[in-house]
Amino acid sequence: MKQRNIAIIAHVDHGKTTLVNQLLKSSGTFRSNESVMDRAMDNNDLERERGITILAKTTAINYKDYRINILDTPGHADFGGEVERIMHMVDGCLLLVDAFEGTMPQTRFVLKKALEAGVKPVVVINKIDRPNANPKQAVDKVLELFIELGAPMEFLDFKVVYTSALKGTSGDSPDLDKQVNNMDKVLDLIIKEIPEPRVEINGPFKFQPALLDYNDFVGRIGIGVIKRGSVKVNDIVTDMRLDGTTKTFKILKLFGYFGLKRIEINEAHAGDIVAIAGLSDINVGETLCDPNHLEKEAPLRIDEPTLQMTFATNTSPFAGRDGKYVTARVLEERLFKEIQKDVSLKVRRVINKEAWTVSGRGELHLGILIENMRREGYELEVSKPTPIIKEVDGVKYEPYEDVSIDVPNEYQGIIMETLGNREASLINMDDDGVTTRLDYVIPSRGLLGFVTNFLTLTRGYGIISHTYKEYRPMKNKVIGERNIGVLVSTHTGKATPYAIEKIEEHGTMFVKPGTECYEGMIIGEHKYNIDLAVNITLEKHQTNVRSSTKDLTVVLKSPKLMSLEACLDYINTDELVEITPTAFRMRKKILNTSERKKFDSYKRKA
Repeated sequence: MKQRNIAIIAHVDHGKTTLVNQLLKSSGTFRSNESVMDRAMDNNDLERERGITILAKTTAINYKDYRINILDTPGHADFGGEVERIMHMVDGCLLLVDAFEGTMPQTRFVLKKALEAGVKPVVVINKIDRPNANPKQAVDKVLELFIELGAPMEFLDFKVVYTSALKGTSGDSPDLDKQVNNMDKVLDLIIKEIPEPRVEINGPFKFQPALLDYNDFVGRIGIGVIKRGSVKVNDIVTDMRLDGTTKTFKILKLFGYFGLKRIEINEAHAGDIVAIAGLSDINVGETLCDPNHLEKEAPLRIDEPTLQMTFATNTSPFAGRDGKYVTARVLEERLFKEIQKDVSLKVRRVINKEAWTVSGRGELHLGILIENMRREGYELEVSKPTPIIKEVDGVKYEPYEDVSIDVPNEYQGIIMETLGNREASLINMDDDGVTTRLDYVIPSRGLLGFVTNFLTLTRGYGIISHTYKEYRPMKNKVIGERNIGVLVSTHTGKATPYAIEKIEEHGTMFVKPGTECYEGMIIGEHKYNIDLAVNITLEKHQTNVRSSTKDLTVVLKSPKLMSLEACLDYINTDELVEITPTAFRMRKKILNTSERKKFDSYKRKA
């Protein structure tokens, strides 16, 4: 059976996973009576809740005597390292572009990775059923992007197919009425335009893992394409490591992919995308080969982390109440288990402390890890994320990011003013009379705390996306810190309606009556740029005068609900987020009110 290996690449939420669903259905991979959920490839709870792909997924379909191996890639820049490595596993890609939004920052990022790897793109203009969709303009924008990225001449004459993945239609025309009710147009274009795998059918075995998985029984599992020859279960192969050493081992298990399943196989051949188990510490970019023909592949580049935060055991007064896993030993085991399958994550123990510095590709990357740990029953506390600073020849460098914003014209001014205060540089501005697209370059620390605030500033109508650009010399100006104070509890106990009524005139509450609080816990936002210590547990003094209705007339404002990401964005460097399976709370690092005031006074004098 002939083969095609392709990746589906796009900006976040342009419909990659929905398109894969339709390709699986159109190819007859599912039985006619089989029930298939939407975005079936996103099988992780967090992926389904957030509507994003976090981990790359591999599948395969049979169509017209062809085996088409498909890799569904993450669209978010925090997981862009996987996209780059996947480009070494495929010979072509479907570049998916929203007919309404057109090209976005991640579109540029993923296309650049494809062009650098010499992977041939086929353009899919998706969501043509969207109101105000402009497919022709989207194609023009794609062509401009190809030219801007220096695509070779043979790639500029790219083929285009129009789809509505939601409706399951495809066609050569953007007119919905002329579309067919399947994905045959896309599949036919893959067969026609994407070249066969660039591999050697005959010869000694060679394989390079580009992705990792992990299994408690066999350890790490290397996922990649067989570059040459064939391999069987129980074969003896040699791993040529990145440090120049070699290790020979026996292949214990071999996995292939079809539909939504990873299936055990006994043999695989050049061009097949497979998962190999047998070496518990296999790594991305190493070369597995025949022991008698040692030939090393060029190592794959792994994107370095740009953001770090401190994970530590929970030290709040409520520690141990909710969590199943609370000790330093189990936290460390969980963190080091995570780096077995996520090569973009780095973990380092803080000397003489029950804490670890965890470095990742961005706030979402680290936030997903925290949320997964919380759901698994772990308790911990984390610090404010901070960009990783590099020093070269005595000069400090910090990461910068490209930011693209689509915002209604009425909110353009406040967005430009806010970003200007965060040291962002405006690169381009397009106004269509209703909305404005703003393109900026900004230090990564300038985005900390901005993304959550952005939705408030634009009343939820703005769209923002950002991707890592490069390291530049660091500016000394303090940016990314919250410039408003907080309301901090001075007592431990339950929040009372009486106390909240008195306190809410000073700002916005984060807690409601009955919420358990402790000294040093952040219970609201002050309306001035200084912190205010308040007694949230204050009870009304008892008197001899009784009224059956007076207390019932108290009307309190609804508290501001904070998600985990909002909390991580919100806190300053002197604060932490306490995370348990049932709650997350913002708190000061120094809980004792008098000690904290002494420290703040000393800091101001310094």
